[in-house]
Amino acid sequence: MASNEYVVRTKDLSKEFMLGGVPLRALDNVQLDIRRGEYVSIMGPSGSGKSTLFNMIGGLDKPTHGTVFINDVDMAQLDAQELAYLRCRTIGYIFQTFNLIPVMTALENVTLPTVFAGVPTDEGIERGIELLNIVGLGERLHHKPSELSGGQQQRVAIARSLANNPAIILADEPTGNLDLKTGKEIITLLKKLNQEQGVTIISATHDLKMLDVSDRVVWIRDGRIERIEERADLDIKVGEMEGVES
Repeated sequence: MASNEYVVRTKDLSKEFMLGGVPLRALDNVQLDIRRGEYVSIMGPSGSGKSTLFNMIGGLDKPTHGTVFINDVDMAQLDAQELAYLRCRTIGYIFQTFNLIPVMTALENVTLPTVFAGVPTDEGIERGIELLNIVGLGERLHHKPSELSGGQQQRVAIARSLANNPAIILADEPTGNLDLKTGKEIITLLKKLNQEQGVTIISATHDLKMLDVSDRVVWIRDGRIERIEERADLDIKVGEMEGVES
């Protein structure tokens, strides 16, 4: 359940890249406020700027102009150590390509962020087992990524993103490498975690199935927010689409 408290705010957020000596503006003065406990999907065509916005919010890249606030902390004012601390403890990341370490078991992959956070080993292992049970992989603790399906690997990645009890999960195309059925299962799991654990989920995605679970959808085109749709409007559109398909 989303609160009225903002966990993410962007102000005049812009990002420029140099392409062949010519400046290319990937983000253009984006203003976006995201409430704590909200499920927000950022959608748009390839090259629209959604992944750039994702990277700005996650502290994975710095804006050319403007500011990102996480829990009212101005990320631009943090030094490298402070930024790493905030990312480790406040933000969990889920990537399209899973980004699991091949030589590590599921449990070792999940507990790795707790090591970086300085959590005692026994406590980290206990947390990892709990999370793998939550995502339905309690019997796969000691399997390596090569012994797991794509959907199972993404479940490990989701468990890993929750290891340090983050306020925010950033999911970059979390269903992009999955088949339709498995993609639906991952979306359902993310929504369940959003509702039961109160974690804010921000997903950069092409997957229209995200409409079913999003509180709001932010549509981006040419580096600008084109429109923001609320859940009530999304319900109508999903119903219309279902009617067409049937």
